[in-house]
Amino acid sequence: MEKYYYAFLLIASIAVPLIRSFETRIRFWRKWPALFAGIFVMMLIYIPWDIAFTRHEVWSFNHNYVLGWYIFSLPIEEWLFFVVITYCIVFSYEVLRYFFPKIVLPRFSLSLSVVLGILFIVLALFNTHRLYTFVVMSLTGVLAVLQPLLKTHKTWLTHFFLTYLIMLAPFLLVNGALTGSFTETPVVSYDDTQNFGIRIFTIPIEDSVYLLGMMFITFMVYERVKKP
Repeated sequence: MEKYYYAFLLIASIAVPLIRSFETRIRFWRKWPALFAGIFVMMLIYIPWDIAFTRHEVWSFNHNYVLGWYIFSLPIEEWLFFVVITYCIVFSYEVLRYFFPKIVLPRFSLSLSVVLGILFIVLALFNTHRLYTFVVMSLTGVLAVLQPLLKTHKTWLTHFFLTYLIMLAPFLLVNGALTGSFTETPVVSYDDTQNFGIRIFTIPIEDSVYLLGMMFITFMVYERVKKP
């Protein structure tokens, strides 16, 4: 049964958001074209990155916890991870916007984006010898700095950051399940010479920035394609 572990984790994550997508107030299913456009563009960047890091053993997968179906060195569950986690996040974002539409803090979200962007870029420049740290900090830093130029702080950036803050806890729970918090051996193992070596429980701290980068790319496409 352990080979179904990763798959069951994904099913458990998406079950409620998927069912609630047809709820008459949110009508999230109507936003699927924009959602999957965002996911597609995000995966164009993250999947090659994932494949390269797997082949260079920056991280690796425990074959005992996956079904055994691989595409370009990645288990099928890892491909679905990007779809499932992003689906849950964007669904939560739309729920937040529906119930709290008046929470708009453009100056705060602008300042936060600039500060995070500069911080991540500086961390990248001081950690060029740590591949995971360098790549994730560089990409997410550039994306954060771009937001003021794209003026997203005037529209969706406040709810974006609130969604990230809210979803960080369930993301860490799922990621903890993958990195060994609930199993004798992790589903995903990391080479700590390629990251800071600082962990939130069993999770490399870079993973939280990895999530933010995923969200930036997805939402930049999603909000541009989405119909009112």
